[in-house]
Amino acid sequence: MGSTMRESVAGPHCEPLAVGLLNEPVAAVTSLAFVVAGVVIAVRYLRDPGLTPLRTAGDRIAPLGYPTLVAGIGVGSFVQHGPKPAYSDLVHDLPLLATLAFVAADSLAGLTRRRRVWRWWAVPTIAAVPLIVAAPRAGDLAQVAVAVVAVASTVLRARAQPAARRAIGWAVALLAVGGLVGTLSRAGGPLCRPESLWQGHAAWHVLAAGALVFLAPVVEHRRGTVPG
Repeated sequence: MGSTMRESVAGPHCEPLAVGLLNEPVAAVTSLAFVVAGVVIAVRYLRDPGLTPLRTAGDRIAPLGYPTLVAGIGVGSFVQHGPKPAYSDLVHDLPLLATLAFVAADSLAGLTRRRRVWRWWAVPTIAAVPLIVAAPRAGDLAQVAVAVVAVASTVLRARAQPAARRAIGWAVALLAVGGLVGTLSRAGGPLCRPESLWQGHAAWHVLAAGALVFLAPVVEHRRGTVPG
């Protein structure tokens, strides 16, 4: 994959670091699962009128906003795990934060039976840019906070909207399994196997991408309706 492995140097995600284009080859390649997920979601939206997202004056990037953000996670993750330039934290964190904020904004809009407004997710994302650049650790904590809001509001949405429960249930289950595997597989963790082609962080990429696909019909719901 255009890289030479450093035998004894493992990265924070357990995978041995490499010299060359791909710093963490397995993690870099599996990052593309998000790009595939974005394409799958976009194709579904364009082919199925029943899944056409709400089009409002305040949200003009529909119908491809959500799948574009999902694909952006893959691009950013590939950059960070691949060539890893100096700006990789920003490229990695920004689409991830934007997607989490988007999901949180959409779920809160669904719970309050209002239409999602682009400012609800775009403004927090833009506001986080200087934080990510100047204080990466604080930027990570901001992502965690937004993720908690996104997951909590989506779970509450499942309780309030029975039709959405199946999709949300699968999404949350995949995220839970992926998060657990990824955490236990970090460097020094019980599932860390630096010599193995199977890497827990790579599994997290694939499972999280799948979760976002399952969530798509809920996040971008039917034109002209608010699910009930």
